[in-house]
Amino acid sequence: MGKLALVAKITHVPSMYLSELDGPRKGTRQDAIDGHKEISRRCRELCVDTIVVFDTHWLVNASYHLNCAPHFEGTYTSNELPHFISNMPFEIPGNPELGKLLAKVCNEHGVDTLAHDATTLGPEYGTLVPMRYMNQDRHFKAISVSALCQSHYLNDSARLGWAMRKAVEDHYDGTVAFFASGSLSHRFAQNGLAPDFAFKIWTPFLETLDRRVVDMWMNGEWKAFCEMLPEYAAKGHGEGFMHDTAMMLGALGWSDYDGQAEVITPYFGASGTGQINAVFPVTPQTGRAIPAAQASSAQGYQTASRL
Repeated sequence: MGKLALVAKITHVPSMYLSELDGPRKGTRQDAIDGHKEISRRCRELCVDTIVVFDTHWLVNASYHLNCAPHFEGTYTSNELPHFISNMPFEIPGNPELGKLLAKVCNEHGVDTLAHDATTLGPEYGTLVPMRYMNQDRHFKAISVSALCQSHYLNDSARLGWAMRKAVEDHYDGTVAFFASGSLSHRFAQNGLAPDFAFKIWTPFLETLDRRVVDMWMNGEWKAFCEMLPEYAAKGHGEGFMHDTAMMLGALGWSDYDGQAEVITPYFGASGTGQINAVFPVTPQTGRAIPAAQASSAQGYQTASRL
């Protein structure tokens, strides 16, 4: 019935907001902003009505959660970086119908998921920053998904992504995009050194690791990447333990995915972290079997080798 039209891994660095403002950082993140605008253009061209954001700034300790209120509006200041994002206004239409459908199908596939439509909970900046540059005219509806998962297995996040795709394709009357909103490596510069690393990666090891991962994505080396994802999330300081990436790849078909990433905004450093905007073409995936929940002592880093 419905269609998953576009999948992307996107940056949400708060310095994008600073880049708008008068001062020494003005214009310095225009490449990332332009990447968001290009992804928005493609979504419009594909007739996307709703963007589902896997938000690595929404921390949860149990279950998966969807914020699918009918409307979001307010003024946001980051509790993490209030000197970067302060008093930023936002207004975004929501999609309660789709949010509740996504949660229903995830639960049917054995992934404990809750949809929150009657809520005062506002989105985090992993959702607000991209919506600022992709959706200023409120063209798209948006749903935010918790992706800073403290007690979850990557394998469950992959299953969540696949179940959400099935919900859209089998039950939704519309066209949807999924965004994994999070960095590659996410080791912030040590306190006091952030200005020195405003446009750099924290260590050569992390930069080398990230750049090799981007090459793997562009070359379609999905089996190898899926096998290394748990260790990459740990040793590469992956943002949100890279649950957003697992959700994204689950939706694409996991290790059987046969597409190749297209880089929209080339890899760049921000306060020590590794960032990118990249689009992943959605290819047909039939006969997938979602793995059963998997127990492990790896504290959230365990994943299945295949979907």
